[in-house]
Amino acid sequence: MKRFDTLAEMGHEEVVVCSDPSVGYRGILAVHSTKLGPALGGTRFWQYASDEEAITDALRLSRGMTYKNAVAGLHLGGGKSIIIGDNKTKDRERIFRAHGRFVESLGGRYITAEDVGTSTKDMDYVHMETSHVAGLAGKSGDPSPVTAHGVFRAVQASANRRWGSDSLEGKTVTIQGCGSVGTYLAKELHEAGAKLIVSDIDSAKAARVSKMTGAKIVEGDVIYSLDADIFSPCALGGIINDSTIPRLKVQIVAGGANNQLLEERHGDELQRRGILYAPDYVANAGGVINVYGEVAGWDAQRALDKADDIYDTVLKVFDIAESQHIPTYEAADRLAEQRLAEA
Repeated sequence: MKRFDTLAEMGHEEVVVCSDPSVGYRGILAVHSTKLGPALGGTRFWQYASDEEAITDALRLSRGMTYKNAVAGLHLGGGKSIIIGDNKTKDRERIFRAHGRFVESLGGRYITAEDVGTSTKDMDYVHMETSHVAGLAGKSGDPSPVTAHGVFRAVQASANRRWGSDSLEGKTVTIQGCGSVGTYLAKELHEAGAKLIVSDIDSAKAARVSKMTGAKIVEGDVIYSLDADIFSPCALGGIINDSTIPRLKVQIVAGGANNQLLEERHGDELQRRGILYAPDYVANAGGVINVYGEVAGWDAQRALDKADDIYDTVLKVFDIAESQHIPTYEAADRLAEQRLAEA
């Protein structure tokens, strides 16, 4: 009964637990809302510590997609899917075709795309079983460049609000996570004249970014304690928490990771400490904008132009926060809820 209470509290319409033992597939499809349109959200392939942890992640991520799509002004609801397992496996076709069959079973209420641990090639396997998939090779493809550009624009908007200028020349930015989004973001920040410090659990990824941008590399938790102007989390979520907040020596937090606040109260704590936070699902909406562009038939430039709008949206969130005397994460929620209510 507790699980049903959780679904009711978070507002989910449907959660499907899926299994195909013949191919080693275990999955979760979470549809949070279809009020604005079909629920769109990527497929995350991850080895969770427990099934409960996987379900919790699916619930949080799918609700986040509803708010992200609403704030971005897209005609989409929010959903997410999880494949539980080792995302380094070579036996991908059978797993992702099984996933595609379960996506198809929802009859278009949910559209999937790539996410952590998955790729455009994986989505091609999904596409063998369903048409309700985007982010395909040869179409919108890898959303990372558009996601990173949106985050860059969020960083610029935050800089404008904090220092009165979009310029990042000479600003020190720490980037946690040198995956696809972190790498593209580092490139844009470097071209804008920022000084970079990066970290990643995969030393080869950090080295690649360092070679490309001249970034300094640090290891592990050191990234939280550095003297810098901006912290940009671009790895997994929950890293703004009781342990990390007291160590931050920055004026802005703006990055590409999902669910950066471990709990909502950590957004309150950032505000109390005078750290300006660009809410994650506003800043990183470029990826879903890129995928929506594929669904809507946009060309690549139109998707990139739409990601530019994230700058104005972030400033709108800051305006709401200031006028209503609330933290920025709450202001972003109110902006999303306003659109959902209007629907």
